[in-house]
Amino acid sequence: MKITKITNLEFGKMVQAASQKLNQRAEFINSLNVFPVPDGDTGTNMSLSMASGAKYEREATSTQVGDLASALAKGLLMGARGNSGVILSQIFRGFSKNVAGKESLDANDLAEALAAGAQTAYKAVMKPTEGTILTVIRKAAGAGKEAVKTTDDICEVMDAVVVAAEAALKSTPDLLPVLKQVGVVDSGGQGLTFVLEAFSDSLSGKIDESEDYKPDDAEMDSMIDAAHHQSVQGKLDPNDIKYGYCTEIMVRIGDGKLVDQDFDYDTFYNYLAGLGDSLLVINDDEIVKVHVHTEHPGDVMTWGQRFGALIKVKVDNMRLQQETIMEHDQAEDTPLAPAVPEVANGPKPDMHGYAIISVASGDGIATLFKGLGVTDMIAGGQTMNPSTADIVKAVNASGAKQALVLPNNKNIFLAAEQAAEVADIPVKIIHSKTISQGMTAMLAFNPEADLDENQSEMEDVLDTVISGQVTHAVRDTTIDGMEIHKDDYMGLVDGKIVVTDVDRQTATVEMVKRMLDEDSELVTIFYGADATKADADQLADAVSALDDELEIEIHEGNQPVYPFLISVE
Repeated sequence: MKITKITNLEFGKMVQAASQKLNQRAEFINSLNVFPVPDGDTGTNMSLSMASGAKYEREATSTQVGDLASALAKGLLMGARGNSGVILSQIFRGFSKNVAGKESLDANDLAEALAAGAQTAYKAVMKPTEGTILTVIRKAAGAGKEAVKTTDDICEVMDAVVVAAEAALKSTPDLLPVLKQVGVVDSGGQGLTFVLEAFSDSLSGKIDESEDYKPDDAEMDSMIDAAHHQSVQGKLDPNDIKYGYCTEIMVRIGDGKLVDQDFDYDTFYNYLAGLGDSLLVINDDEIVKVHVHTEHPGDVMTWGQRFGALIKVKVDNMRLQQETIMEHDQAEDTPLAPAVPEVANGPKPDMHGYAIISVASGDGIATLFKGLGVTDMIAGGQTMNPSTADIVKAVNASGAKQALVLPNNKNIFLAAEQAAEVADIPVKIIHSKTISQGMTAMLAFNPEADLDENQSEMEDVLDTVISGQVTHAVRDTTIDGMEIHKDDYMGLVDGKIVVTDVDRQTATVEMVKRMLDEDSELVTIFYGADATKADADQLADAVSALDDELEIEIHEGNQPVYPFLISVE
């Protein structure tokens, strides 16, 4: 079948097919995460980002492809999550600008638009790295430009684009040594390849809508969206929402200190059914995932811990979401940033017109940030990167004249920077990579200094703290010559895995030992949802044995995924 023109109908089908494919393949993309930690969320981020773009495109009323591409780009921008989602949004930002005003696209238009997308994506990244999604789009776009020299058939052009994307993806381990060590291709590049494949399949009529796939995180998200539509969006008054907190947890069955029951689906389900409505429970032999609307999110988490360790937690205040929908009278489906538990909120000090917005998970961590002067919290982090829209909403709702944003995770940097570009007030990003760096930066904040001065001073102190994280491995792998086995505990120092052991305490103490030097004075322990105060006390005793002159502080962070976060100053 030969196609020489893409109209609004073809373009819409291409976008929806790409969104569906990312939705279905999200968990596979997640599995390509280099580090074997339980936060490989590239697939989830790209799927959610593309879903936002597809919704904007679907709701656009124009029949011009240029306008539809603009709607897609806007939706991707606002829904972009994580670095992969932001880069995807930049690709289609360049694409849309190139096709602005066009009624339809021919083969040359498509090739030029993909090339413009590649160029925009490279410009958006301060230090472009080959062996990533950037390589894939550059090679794919180049193949498209070559193909149009010999054909005007768009299907043939897209075939060439896909072949080049797949070859570029296959080459990513040769360009990034860490990928070769682990034996995977680049996850962001894989996501983009799926998008381009979906475009090609849609144009050539190869889409198989009956394709089977097993339930995964993406399907869970789709089911949750349906539940939201039925139980929340149809209600006009927020006071009509009986159960106000959308609560999601993921539990690793049988793990954790608080386990006192063997998992039985009916037992597990029936208790949760009594806590609210819109209940969804999906499980396999290792993991159970829950979505429920309730007034008692804490009870949901506590129940989950009786069967295993919490590895993902997310709570949204649906009443606030519905109030925003009513206030703006818009059909946007972009959710508000997840609500931080009320314990973290309180009267705001005189900040001289500043808002300081921090991203973190765990009510204890949120409380500590508030105590340091943070005015607004966005719940998120490794397992749930906030979108550009989440950050924009937090900034615009702050009522401040200017804002500083602490991402506390390098995978949130690009979304934060995009938010700064479109927010209603001046915004600067403090490039904190960890919770410890974020807290250290707050000590350098001066409410009487200007925005640029505060950014400079706060970023200058980021490297004065060493950050450690303890978590478990989700698969067998080898990194930097270190053999890691599934369910081993790993210690990461400033993002690098330095130790692994079957025993959590042994791994943690050895990690701290690697963090200490002759100038170390203070060790701060934040214990998470999968650890107890007694565990933290035991760890503190072991650290004291390493150096009895160290000052040691212990705080309840209640963060998911990481039983211990450690800082050394």
